[in-house]
This record gives sequence, structure tokens and C-alpha cells, in this order.
Amino acid sequence: QVQLVESGGGLVPAGGSLRLSCAASVSIFRINAMGWYRQAPGKQRELVATITTSGRTNYAEFVKGRFTISRDNANNTVYLQMNSLKPEDTAVYYCNRDRATRYNYWGQGTQVTVSS
Repeated sequence: QVQLVESGGGLVPAGGSLRLSCAASVSIFRINAMGWYRQAPGKQRELVATITTSGRTNYAEFVKGRFTISRDNANNTVYLQMNSLKPEDTAVYYCNRDRATRYNYWGQGTQVTVSS
């Protein structure tokens, strides 16, 4: 059974930090690069960061130097450490396999709100 459960969001002031977690089912986690995505109100979902099964990472330009993606292979969990948050980072954050599309299963996401 596919499972993606995101957590760790909240309301923080600009410049603050949050750490998001995503518990994924083995069927997704063990064989896929994983990614964090976000969707702001009125905008399309966008890819934020990815991490391969071996730990190689890649970041969107708008989060480079501020966000760090990591994964715990023993516990099928992927994390997103977000520092120096900006109001434009406000969005619902989701995790999924890399290159997931709207046709893939998506979890509920976790809301991140950054106040100015």
C-alpha cells in the first residue's frame, strides 16, 4: 500500500527554520530517488529538492543554500531542513518519488507559512 505522510510544517517568522519529515512506504522509498515539492496558492506544484538512493542531492535555485534534503534509509523517511525562510516559501509541502506527476498518489502535505 502506498503511503506518504508529511509532517513538521507550521507558522514561522521570516528568517526562521523548520524541519519537515516524510514517512514513505517501502514500495516507494527503497527504489526511488525522493523529492520534496511545494504548491503555493494559485500556483502549480514545483520541485524543491531531490535525493537519490545513494544520497546525491539536487536543489531548485530558489532554495539553494537554505534548504537541505536528507533521507534515513533504515526508516523510509526523507527530511527537508529549511533555514532562512522567506514569505515566498509559504506553501503546502509534499514529498514523493522524483519526477512524480499528478497521476501518482500524493499525501496530504504539510502547510508552511512564513510571516513577514
